Amino acid sequence: QLQLVESGGGLVQPGGSLRLSCTASGFTLDYFAVGWFRQAPGKEREGVSCISSSGGSTNYADSVKGRFTISRDNAKNTVYLQMNSLKPEDTAVYYCAAKRGSSCPRSWWYGLYEYWGQGTQVTVSS
Repeated sequence: QLQLVESGGGLVQPGGSLRLSCTASGFTLDYFAVGWFRQAPGKEREGVSCISSSGGSTNYADSVKGRFTISRDNAKNTVYLQMNSLKPEDTAVYYCAAKRGSSCPRSWWYGLYEYWGQGTQVTVSS
């Protein structure tokens, strides 16, 4: 019954913006750090961002720092990823993932996260 569902993906032109949402069903995210990962065709899954359970701390990959913002609304059991100034290299399937515990891990290794959504496609193209 534990499930994460991403939404908000789509096709956007370079320089545009999208906001992704990740909503949990069957459990509360209050005691989970939540990360966003992405995987482009032919490439490995990479970490994008992470937010602590309280929202008090955030981490970003260097490739998205200054352009993406992660946030959460625990009352809505939802985590967001605001993506601005999108580039073609941001094209990927984006996944949210939840990890038990308050803090984001120091590593971007995806195996540290227990629960995963099915992903939402983000395509940045003119």
